[in-house]
Amino acid sequence: MLDRVLSFLRDLPGSCAGQRNVDDDPRIAASALLFHIMDVDGVRHDAEWERFKTLLAETYGVRGEELARLAKAGEKANREAVDLYAFTSVLKRHLDAEARKAFVGLLWEVVYADGELHELEDNTVWRVAELIGVERQDRIAARRKAAANVPGATGASGDE
Repeated sequence: MLDRVLSFLRDLPGSCAGQRNVDDDPRIAASALLFHIMDVDGVRHDAEWERFKTLLAETYGVRGEELARLAKAGEKANREAVDLYAFTSVLKRHLDAEARKAFVGLLWEVVYADGELHELEDNTVWRVAELIGVERQDRIAARRKAAANVPGATGASGDE
């Protein structure tokens, strides 16, 4: 099922090169939210950065310069945003329910890339999930799955 969702995400129209309005490009919205979660605790670890780039590459089938442009577009959009709604509304319009659940899983993967769940990361994933219509139990299941893939992961979620 994850392969189907990733295939759906990869096949979305548009690119970071500007074929689509940046305000309505789900790839840039996703990149911005992944960038935001990477930096929300105030510390960017190399492991988070590497996981961010890997997820963008795998999810959208981009490499090299195209990957760099997508990452940079996400960073710029995140820096200029006043809230998360600008990005979550784009994802909610473009992704079906399964793809939105999978996206929450990607957020958790970035969160746990450094092996630690910070309360700001937990809260941000909660807010994003709520805004894109992902149910609490699906958010928790995705968090547990991401944490299970990181031996020795630390940090408690406010959900449990």
